Amino acid sequence: MSKIAYSMIPEVDLPPPLGLIVLQTDETVEPEFSRSFAKVPSPIYVTRIPSGDEVTTKTLSEMENHISGAASLLPKSLSFPVIGYCCTSASSVIGSDKVEKLVQTACNAKMVTNPLRAAIAFAGQKGISKLAMLSPYIGEVNTPLRTAFQQAGLSTDVFGSFGEAEEAKVARISSQSVFDGAVRLGSDPSVEGVFLSCTNLKTYDVIAEIERHIGKPVFSSNSALAWHMKAQINT
Repeated sequence: MSKIAYSMIPEVDLPPPLGLIVLQTDETVEPEFSRSFAKVPSPIYVTRIPSGDEVTTKTLSEMENHISGAASLLPKSLSFPVIGYCCTSASSVIGSDKVEKLVQTACNAKMVTNPLRAAIAFAGQKGISKLAMLSPYIGEVNTPLRTAFQQAGLSTDVFGSFGEAEEAKVARISSQSVFDGAVRLGSDPSVEGVFLSCTNLKTYDVIAEIERHIGKPVFSSNSALAWHMKAQINT
């Protein structure tokens, strides 16, 4: 065997890496992120976290026990400017600060965000305080999420839900249903924008169309998370 000499790429020449912690049951984050980040050179490294087939406060809270383990499976050699924990409702049940600490104990992440934290930041950037919110969740899951928005100064008095607990069915909710529900809620004159909650809800193809129809900002769990993560790349 001949030993071949090699050179190494300086770390400063590499685009900053991004990390995602995706629910085992999620079918939507990765394809939507591949489109959102199509022109962004940063590589995205994905790890999966065990999650229940149904979304309840119990299954959401149980993820707390697996966050660090999932984060530990991301490449140890990398320093991440930001890692996204891809669950809106679990972030409201567990708490954004706790999620961040659990991730940072297991990997080198400067910042950890999630769809709830990202949505609050996006609404602030747009000057929105009165949201219409469309959710797929059952009542016990909607309550802590709406409370988290209220604590951040965002009202969700105009609210609608598909009332579905089963993740596999959430991932199959049609874009037309999302459009129809969002337009119905967003047409209320009292609201300043629309939030489409849940990373498993397919929203990428309808956000711009909803905005054109109602003339207000529209954002989803995935679009807000992508926006927030992009903002951290060069900070």
